[in-house]
This record gives sequence, structure tokens and C-alpha cells, in this order.
Amino acid sequence: MGGFLGSYLYQVDEKGRVTLPAAFRKGRDEFAPFVLIQVHDDALTLYPEENWLEVEVRLREHARRNPRARHFALGLTSNATVLTPDRQGRILIPERLRERVGIKDEAQLVGALDKIEIWNPERFDASVEGTGGEFGDMFAGIFA
Repeated sequence: MGGFLGSYLYQVDEKGRVTLPAAFRKGRDEFAPFVLIQVHDDALTLYPEENWLEVEVRLREHARRNPRARHFALGLTSNATVLTPDRQGRILIPERLRERVGIKDEAQLVGALDKIEIWNPERFDASVEGTGGEFGDMFAGIFA
């Protein structure tokens, strides 16, 4: 299986490191890099390098077609960082990014198919609570 699935709650250590779940490391080179970026206001997004390259192509193309998008792209990429897991499978989340999404002592790592989202656990719970009914009809076609 190539996608990221599941949700895992981990402690953030005093240096700002969090362990990637074993399920998210399975089948990958243990030192393969990731790109961490804040795409959404409420969470951080962690892309495996190979998936990030696809996003980068789309972002570059969009900026070429729409010159005003350049500032949006600069805002995104100025805070992006390349991370390589250490021998224990931990990644260091920069303090400025943790603060922006409210991550303190715990982080919820959520599989989002081709990427991983990193959330403040309370914000994650509040965000997904009660969304089943709203999207039930839309998802019926996907899970038929």
C-alpha cells in the first residue's frame, strides 16, 4: 500500500521533535526526506519528497499562468522546510510552524493518502466532528 492512512497521537519533545508512526515509515528509506509546509491555517502538511515534486510542478505552473499567484507561492515556500527523520524516526518541527497551528505538547499525525497532516489534537477533533452528514452524499459515490 502506498498511501498514508490512520491517525496517531504523539508527544512533542522539548526540542520540538515528533516521531513518525511506524506505519508511515514502512516501505520507505528511513532517511528519505520530507517537505513540511503550512498549506492550511489549521494544520501542517508533510509531503514525502517524491510527492512534493509533483506539487512543486503544479505550483510553478500556476504561478506562471497567474503572476499574482507568485506572492501566494512565496508565502507558502518561505516557511517550508526539508526534514529528514533521525535514526529513531523523529522529525524536528520548527517552533514557528508549531506556533502557527497551535501544536504544543502533543501532535496528531493523520494520514491524508499521499501526504501526512500534523494537527493540534483538539483542533483536529473539532474540525472533523460532525462532518459525516455534511459530506455523506458526496462520499457515497466514492465508496459505493
